Amino acid sequence: MLQVDFGNIGSQRIGPEQGVEWARELEAAAAKLKSARDSLWNRASDAAAMLGWVRLPDDAEAAREIVAFSAAQDWVSDVLVLGIGGSALGAKALDAALGGGGARLHFVDNVEPEPLAALFERLDPRTTLVNVISKSGTTAETMAAFLLALAWLRKHLGEGWQKHALVTTDPERGVLRPFAREHGLASFAVPADVGGRFSVFSAVGLLPLALAGVDVDGLLAGARQANQTARAGVAQNTPAQTALAQYLAWRKGQRISVLMPYSSRLALLPAWFVQLHAESLGKAYDRSGSRVHVGPTPLAAVGATDQHSQVQLFREGPYDKLVVFVRLREAGRDLTLPAEEGLRALDYLFGKSLFQLLSAEAAATAHALAEARRANYTLFLDRLDAFHLGWLLQHLMWQTAFLGELFNVNAFDQPGVELGKRYTYALMGHPQFRELARQLQEAGVRP
Repeated sequence: MLQVDFGNIGSQRIGPEQGVEWARELEAAAAKLKSARDSLWNRASDAAAMLGWVRLPDDAEAAREIVAFSAAQDWVSDVLVLGIGGSALGAKALDAALGGGGARLHFVDNVEPEPLAALFERLDPRTTLVNVISKSGTTAETMAAFLLALAWLRKHLGEGWQKHALVTTDPERGVLRPFAREHGLASFAVPADVGGRFSVFSAVGLLPLALAGVDVDGLLAGARQANQTARAGVAQNTPAQTALAQYLAWRKGQRISVLMPYSSRLALLPAWFVQLHAESLGKAYDRSGSRVHVGPTPLAAVGATDQHSQVQLFREGPYDKLVVFVRLREAGRDLTLPAEEGLRALDYLFGKSLFQLLSAEAAATAHALAEARRANYTLFLDRLDAFHLGWLLQHLMWQTAFLGELFNVNAFDQPGVELGKRYTYALMGHPQFRELARQLQEAGVRP
């Protein structure tokens, strides 16, 4: 199960200035949330709407192909995953939480030379698979890494390098599709109507995760459960409700949305969430063309680690944050704290478990924030497994989609990112951007 406790956003708990009358607000927004739900589901079959991620959990054929391909790669010990942003963050988070039963994944999502050089020195090319992930095949960072990886494979393997290269790209267009055909490389498709930050349950995320031994079927089953919840009426529609909580927090001036899972295994989940919310909701214009400059600023934290760093700010700094905790109801494994006669001052811990301590830390932090009139709510998962994480990630994607409707912005484009890409191409000498390069030179911009 995935459940939410909204108790610490209520005005009775944290006061009318920071809190809301949750039951009344939910009732008042019911018609708007129902309209948003219906609009999203109705547009899911329109390729131009970029809602293809909604259908990914039901694509059993694609999942079978991914699992079958992965099972056949029993010679692979390491996978070099070349991708950036949505082409890496989801798989990276899920591998950190669930991986360990298959190949080791190494994510190259930056162009800093030293880490990649160290990987090439450390990995055995004979048992390494290079998975390049780029829908267009023009992502400068990813393709730069791919050029180096190709040279590395060719140098060490000669004519047999093709077996070690795997392409995930647009089904028809782009730079990588003809390259894969020319060299007979294994390839998988990124659906045309799925944007990068929503692509974790396509081959973008599922393929490296399957190679790492993650339960792909479990992930998709959980994501289907999230879809079912997103179809429900408002009273049972968890992503619509959490979207409303985020929207009301924005209106209260809580413009920073913190995601704080109480699990070191989920430490990379907030980085995926940061891109999801930032790129989807940070928009200058709404759908009518009005200048709005909206979007909560997402912030990553991890409990209990960040109790000793960020919580001081959360509790006593500006009233500008909504903190969302993610907690587990059960531990997969636990450790009991032994008694130690020489440390009697710690006897309150003797016989307790680490999971008890972690749960107490989470409950105490939420209560301490609420006492200081700081809005927070908690997402509870029964346990940390593929099913519940599939549910959680799909829930957060639905939350983002609902928030886009509430803000009246297109949550599925990213115009603010594109200009920076063009400037990069110009600075690197791309022939299509010579005029832009001249303008940058005149402005004094140098690499």
